Amino acid sequence: MKILYYDCFSGISGDMNLGALIDLGVDQNYLKRELKKLHLKSYEIKICKDKRQGITGTRVDIIVNTKAASAHHDDAHHTGNFRNIAAMIKKSDLTAAVKNISLDIFQRVARAEAKIHSQAIDDVHFHEVGAIDSIVDIVGSAICLDDLKVDKVLASPVQVGGGFVKCRHGALPVPAPATVEILRGIPVKAGLVPFETTTPTGAAILAATVSAFTETIGFTPQKIGYGIGKRDTEIPNVLRVYLGGMPDEKISKSDLEEGEAVMVECNVDDMNPEFYDFMMDQLFAKGAHDAFLTPIVMKKSRPAVTISVLCGEARQKEIEEVLLLHSTSFGLRSYKVSKTMLKREMVKVKTPYGEVSVKKGYLNGRMIKSKPEYEDCKRLAKEKGLSLQDIYAGIASKGRLKK
Repeated sequence: MKILYYDCFSGISGDMNLGALIDLGVDQNYLKRELKKLHLKSYEIKICKDKRQGITGTRVDIIVNTKAASAHHDDAHHTGNFRNIAAMIKKSDLTAAVKNISLDIFQRVARAEAKIHSQAIDDVHFHEVGAIDSIVDIVGSAICLDDLKVDKVLASPVQVGGGFVKCRHGALPVPAPATVEILRGIPVKAGLVPFETTTPTGAAILAATVSAFTETIGFTPQKIGYGIGKRDTEIPNVLRVYLGGMPDEKISKSDLEEGEAVMVECNVDDMNPEFYDFMMDQLFAKGAHDAFLTPIVMKKSRPAVTISVLCGEARQKEIEEVLLLHSTSFGLRSYKVSKTMLKREMVKVKTPYGEVSVKKGYLNGRMIKSKPEYEDCKRLAKEKGLSLQDIYAGIASKGRLKK
């Protein structure tokens, strides 16, 4: 299993991330060629070796030509808000994987800004220079991650710094509100230095790509890269990344994906059944992988229900808050579980009734099962005035679900 580990002892920013991944071995010329597929004309990337406190690494500077940005219609006007940025990424010739990672990262930044400024996500505005800078950092990150072809991304707790940072809204406390919002559920450290060490872009890269946050490096490092930051302080302003693998005997050759999660549970015997649906919605909104109810019999032969929620370790506290707030339980229990999953692929297929997302599962390189997404089938059934059985049968008859 190929693993990428972010050691964020001095935080993370978009440019530090690009520098670290290039230092790790991503071909900078490949990165530049792929970025050209966005057709942005008013910037250049400067990549060079630099040092911080004796540590040599790679520094990346995104230099935006503000006059050119104002002159080019495509740069100045089509990179202003999240809606237009998303459209630009979607219509590019980048790979599907790069598009998906880029949009996920950008959406996390936009969602945080939207909440803080009480806006719709699509209307979140990035000023011209910041938009181009962010696009290059975020899409560049996705290109590098896709090129490295890692199986799992891990990270340490994230150092966010302290003090205040100046922006177009004025002086904001560090970490900035957008950064805090993006890092919800992620372990952080603060106060190492009196300035911002983790930017919203850096936080969003971690939130979108990291499967677990841990200080334990439980794999064999094979390559180490350093991304150099803009500041030169007493604490090395660098992002360190490790690329390594698990021992051979732990490598899965059957397309099975293994991981860890947390199960949070409680028993209730006095809850109005009408409240379960709303509670479930809140749990999934906070990142639950799964949630289910099990009928049980408690002491004094009371009929009751066990509420079980499966989630990532980074989301455990948020899940616990939902359960304590939206159930009648006074306490919770939790324990770690291991997960074994088929390698999955989500594809869009055209059917006689419209487009449907289909999930496919693979074992030993062979697709062994697939199923259409329920919400898509439900939508089509309503639109066409048909039953769900009709929709499923129509999809199967066209061979869309064959193994």
